[in-house]
Amino acid sequence: MLASALLAVSAGALAQEKVLRIAMTAADIPRTLGQPDQGFEGNRFTGIPMYDALTHWDLSKADGPSVLIPGLATSWTVDAKDKTKWVFKLRPGVKFHDGSDFNADAVVWNVRKVLDKDAPHFDASQVGVTASRMPTLRSARKIDNLTVELTTSEPDSFLPLNLTNLFMASPAHWEAKLKAVPASVTDPAERAKQAWTAFAADASGTGPFKMARFVPRQRLELMANKAYWDPKRTPKIDRVVMLPMPEANARTAALLSGQVDWIEAPAPDAIPQIRQRGFVVYSNAQPHVWPWQLSFAEGSPWLDKRVRQAANLCVDRAGLQQLLGGMMAIPKGTVPPGHPWWGNPSFDIRYDVKAGQALMQQAGFSAAKPVKVKVQISASGSGQMQPLPMNEFVQQSLKQCYFDVEFDVIEWNTLFTNWRQGAKHPSANGAHAINVSFAAMDPFFAMVRFVSTKTFPPVSNNWGYYGNEQVDKLIADARTAFDEKARDAALAKLHAHIVEDAPFVWIAHDVGPRAMSAKVKNVVQPRSWFIDIATMTIE
Repeated sequence: MLASALLAVSAGALAQEKVLRIAMTAADIPRTLGQPDQGFEGNRFTGIPMYDALTHWDLSKADGPSVLIPGLATSWTVDAKDKTKWVFKLRPGVKFHDGSDFNADAVVWNVRKVLDKDAPHFDASQVGVTASRMPTLRSARKIDNLTVELTTSEPDSFLPLNLTNLFMASPAHWEAKLKAVPASVTDPAERAKQAWTAFAADASGTGPFKMARFVPRQRLELMANKAYWDPKRTPKIDRVVMLPMPEANARTAALLSGQVDWIEAPAPDAIPQIRQRGFVVYSNAQPHVWPWQLSFAEGSPWLDKRVRQAANLCVDRAGLQQLLGGMMAIPKGTVPPGHPWWGNPSFDIRYDVKAGQALMQQAGFSAAKPVKVKVQISASGSGQMQPLPMNEFVQQSLKQCYFDVEFDVIEWNTLFTNWRQGAKHPSANGAHAINVSFAAMDPFFAMVRFVSTKTFPPVSNNWGYYGNEQVDKLIADARTAFDEKARDAALAKLHAHIVEDAPFVWIAHDVGPRAMSAKVKNVVQPRSWFIDIATMTIE
């Protein structure tokens, strides 16, 4: 009888637990050890919930741009005399999930994990998704327990924005994992690798959720961190379950059958049915670009500017928008007209087949002599929207302007890795373009990493090796402008130049559609690629 009563109480407690179940577009659980993979879907689901960075994006409103706010740092200033030095004041009283203190030593340790090859805890596997996002950061130095100095390789006004990508993992928890590595493992690098593997299975950050259960490729369960330092983000949901579901129709079926409460990127043709069944579809204009990034390697058909501009004139974006059930915005560049970085470029990205055909004929192409183009794409993935039907639509659209497009379809995380290896690497498999969507929230992410000669692979994401002295000068003007208005003016010149030179085919801006059960409340869909689970509730 007692056992039955206990079981009944236990079942009742579980029934009271508020659980949110999410189907991601990723094919695997993004890495959990502090620096996620799977693109920015990793930051969204295993970064921001479990970890904090020195600086955060404000995800609290839907009706204005997401701006930079204090995170684990309460303030930061650049040295007036030496603009490669920044001082960050840290938030007092913050604890990691294992109970250890967050402080300046922890910041130094987390910088060294990805930048200092001589550090005992250096992890090469975390470098690619971190260093490429903050390429000028060189070192960190403790000033006192709650003050740290960060040094960059050159004056870089973008640094505080870039630091939203450096998540703080617990040094004490990692050291405990290192001590548990068998003594028979004597190689320091192998011991560190095994410690990180153990850390990933039992992670410790400072975020609003703590890891509860992790089954690679299957599920990640997080539980509320009721001792979180920010009362506004202390979770009211007890448990979050994340499931990888890369196929849109499978995600949609999981939502409609009640298997999950939230799906990313629902199948566009199912949106009317989803709404009819009482689910809520959220979307918002966001700084997220879905392009083809073009190769400037020797022999690329895109070396001719007329061909690049023609492709931008021959995509029927309104038709694509209709295919997606309205769930995209039509781009005029990387940022929209009216944005502080717009710059009023002289080349107008639009649908104008005749103008596109004329440019192609000038370049020596015709229906009888099309240009062959190979594009590396994925079947699913973070921010990739609906990559197969979208790319097939673009393929047909471009045919009328004498493009003969072939696709190399690979797994999303492989494509994301290839993105950093570049068009000249064997992994490109002879592709002349790559289709990786990207967030355009800050200047480095939106523009600099794709057009600077300093960001050629493997440094960052200039996959196509595009760049020249003029572009580098425009970037330097923006990087060294520490006044916001002057920086915006410099970035507007850079954006106008990029649009006019067309190193991309701009195809769509994502609006981040996600469908949720009506019982999920306090959902804010910000103008951001990210979203905050911590403030949500379940009825």
